[in-house]
Amino acid sequence: METTRKYKDMIIAYGLKEWGPKGFNFEEFLKGLSSMQSTPVCQGCLRGGGRDNCEIRARASAKRIGDCSECGKPETCGNSELLQHMRTGARLAGLMVKTENVDRQGLIDKWTAELVNSWPYCVLFLAD
Repeated sequence: METTRKYKDMIIAYGLKEWGPKGFNFEEFLKGLSSMQSTPVCQGCLRGGGRDNCEIRARASAKRIGDCSECGKPETCGNSELLQHMRTGARLAGLMVKTENVDRQGLIDKWTAELVNSWPYCVLFLAD
């Protein structure tokens, strides 16, 4: 992940190892950043990416659905706790999260309008 790589480079460039807090394990911290950096970004259940053993992707693939919001039985999902954890984390990181089975293009249009209102000078890249 590009952000993690930049963060690691910045920490090294600032020399945190030399002046950082006593007792802080700088080497273990860098190992953690490297580990995070090597985790592929999830592209969606049917596109691959993300964790190799993703329980959510396995279930969505078995059901042949693009994402969990397309499932007709979310209340019976064995991964609901994990899914909720991921959605909460994404929201806390400032991401927009699809939670309902709605028109994808309509949702993209809605989110684009929200972003333009919040960040009028932003550049928005959409990839399919």
